[in-house]
Amino acid sequence: MLKKKNATLTPRGREETLNIPIDPAALLRHSRGERMDMEGVKTRFHKINEMRRDMNIEFATQQAARADILLHEEEGYLEADDGESTTNIAQREIVQHVDITTAAKHFNLELEFGPYRTRYTKNGAFLLLGGKRGHVAAFDWVRKKLLCEMNVMESVHDVTWLMNQTMYAAAQKNWVHVYDQNGTEIHCIKTMHRSVRLEYLSYHFLLNSAGENGFLSWMDVSVGQTVGNYNTRMGKVSVMTHNPWNAVTCVGGSKGVVSMWSPMMRDPLAKMLCHPVPITAIAIDPKGMQMATAGLDRRIKIWDVRQLEGPLETYNTNTAASEIELSQRGLLALSMGNVCEVYRRDNSSTEAQMKPYIRHRTNGPISSIRFCPYEDILGVGTAKGFVSLIVPGSGEPNFDTFEANPFQSRTQRQEEEVHRLLEKIPAEFITLNPTQIDEVDVPSAKARLEQKVKLLTMKPPKIDFEPRKRNRVSKAKLIKIKQNVKEARFRETANELRQIKEKLLAEDEAKAPTESADFIPLEPKSVLDRFKTKAKMKAAR
Repeated sequence: MLKKKNATLTPRGREETLNIPIDPAALLRHSRGERMDMEGVKTRFHKINEMRRDMNIEFATQQAARADILLHEEEGYLEADDGESTTNIAQREIVQHVDITTAAKHFNLELEFGPYRTRYTKNGAFLLLGGKRGHVAAFDWVRKKLLCEMNVMESVHDVTWLMNQTMYAAAQKNWVHVYDQNGTEIHCIKTMHRSVRLEYLSYHFLLNSAGENGFLSWMDVSVGQTVGNYNTRMGKVSVMTHNPWNAVTCVGGSKGVVSMWSPMMRDPLAKMLCHPVPITAIAIDPKGMQMATAGLDRRIKIWDVRQLEGPLETYNTNTAASEIELSQRGLLALSMGNVCEVYRRDNSSTEAQMKPYIRHRTNGPISSIRFCPYEDILGVGTAKGFVSLIVPGSGEPNFDTFEANPFQSRTQRQEEEVHRLLEKIPAEFITLNPTQIDEVDVPSAKARLEQKVKLLTMKPPKIDFEPRKRNRVSKAKLIKIKQNVKEARFRETANELRQIKEKLLAEDEAKAPTESADFIPLEPKSVLDRFKTKAKMKAAR
């Protein structure tokens, strides 16, 4: 019998784990904050629970940091030779030097019913086009497979996808119409009158519209009910977007002010003075951290939308930008007439050093620009059609299939619809800081407790009543009438207070856990109660 040398046996369950070093930067990126301070925890049981919770959080952080090694995809970018600039590289040169799959994503559609508004789905697999003169088309732009195409025979001001590629909405001349993937009209929303801009809040199932008369409307598409409809008092709203981080609608005004709206508030949640002139375009990055604004003063400003501070960066342009967009990797795209420019932002660079990363000239005025999620593609809608531009380094290379799956199957799509409906966030949770939802409103809780104590200890007030003096009524009878009225009103007030106290006590008993017959209170009523047996305590009850 052969035996291996230097072989050691270890008991089962005591195998030594291999310690793999973890990148400190990855740990810091996935960190969920410091451990809980145990100084305020009184009991040992709760201390053990909090320690176990901190250990689980630390283990999850380490596992997330270790999983970063699986994200092997990196974004690409254009790199020019010495003395050259990436701005001079045309799209035909990029197509000649990329693979066949990427080259097929660059195409040009010459259409006659523009100018066109464009929109990609959340996973970037489908494209929706809406022409001003009634042309609406939805198709799989990667496979070039048409879903539907029609002319609604009236003007189309904006389009947007709803839950997924199975439904979309179009803001037509008078109202907003909802269609399915075959082009069949499902619903006509007449509460959204003469809308010019549309946005869809995917986590809340809310369709947001802005009208020519300055009204903002929100409709819950899952139940078909209007959540909010308010007048912004800003005139025609032509510059609008929403923040993906907190689902707040941002509207740009003619006075250079960006106002932030929630469907639960009639007045804006916040206002930011961004430009001294009217705002022409506004965009927020997919992470909801930064906001880009463009004005007639020919300036592009980047703001910290979470802290409502800035501007963090300021860029000058030769012409006022009509459209602006931020990609998943931070690239900035803007349109000026028939010229589209893409910038790679660098905080260390100055305005003089800021040069376009890519520049493209179209055959007509640009009316819409959209970065395709998870693809290095920029969709440009013009007055004469649509152009798909290749912009290396614009899309996120590593995607989360539970959030957005570009290769989604039919079964996965159906399951996603069910999960999203079950996990729908109510419109009441739309605030500037969504992290405040899980915090305890201490002043309100304290005020409610004080009000409850006040009701339980309230006594009937004194009744002050003077009877009306009448002829042929003696003074003794007036005193008796006064006493009877006081007693009657005192009894009524006492009965109302007693009913309120009984109601409060009944609510407390309903919320309190039910006690079994063998329950013994932890704190005895008397010092000698600890010598009583269980049978005597039951008999005393």
